Amino acid sequence: MLPYLKLIKYDNLLIIAFAQLCIKYGLFEPFGVAITLSDFGMVLLVIATISIAAAGNIIIAIYNQEGQVLLHTSITEKSANRLFVIFNAIGVLIGFYLSNLIERPGFAALFVLVSGIFYIYASYLKEILIVKNIVIGVLAALSLIVVGIFDLLPAITEKNRESQTVIFSIILDYAVFAFLIVTLREIIKDSINMDRDHNIGIKTIPIVFGKSRTIKLIGAAAIIPIAAVIYYIYTYLFSNTQAVIFVLILLIAPLIYFMIKSFTAESEKHIVTLKILLKIILITASISLLFYQFILK
Repeated sequence: MLPYLKLIKYDNLLIIAFAQLCIKYGLFEPFGVAITLSDFGMVLLVIATISIAAAGNIIIAIYNQEGQVLLHTSITEKSANRLFVIFNAIGVLIGFYLSNLIERPGFAALFVLVSGIFYIYASYLKEILIVKNIVIGVLAALSLIVVGIFDLLPAITEKNRESQTVIFSIILDYAVFAFLIVTLREIIKDSINMDRDHNIGIKTIPIVFGKSRTIKLIGAAAIIPIAAVIYYIYTYLFSNTQAVIFVLILLIAPLIYFMIKSFTAESEKHIVTLKILLKIILITASISLLFYQFILK
């Protein structure tokens, strides 16, 4: 069972599911915004999203293997391909069902599109410098935006348009933050997988610029999410002292710590620690959604 869980990267899937549930139950329900999905509908949306993501992780693993080496030592390529088809089918079929349930059949195209992007990424885009990292960041952002698309947008009326738009803009802000963090994390993962990528002929930022220089560039690039969060605080939360302190502790402090560690990272262990730090930051960002109801009401 463990090799299969590693293949689909279950830990990343749990983060996606957690973030989506935090949006639904930490942002939508406490503020009483008009929604479309029931609890059951939300569960289906989470399953559809992580199914497509799981399929994407599988196809990437298949294309990343060297020759016919078994995936994670015990999973054959044939079994992996079968799982890829199954997870894709689950995600797309549930997507079609949900789209018809909310009377927006066109929304189903989103799941088909993301599934296609994963396949194109694994077979072609991952060979293009920088683009490979940005694509995964965009897909991570979409996993948050999809909650607003399916739950908020169909419930918009002339009377509630303003309040719905405010909530949706918060989702977009978090999606942008997720994009920045995940993109940085993907570059760090490239640094860890540098030897493998070199062997299968993939050009990555660490291969082009060198591992040490890349990690320092990532440290410098961390100023972007830090600046984005500071701008968010200044624009939306500046008058709420509790909210400012909360965001400083939960997001700014870990990001500054990450930046400092990036400039001093030397060993493989240090680089892995940086990857874990970004994962923790993603989780804390999701948790912050649960506190809006207490600090903004």
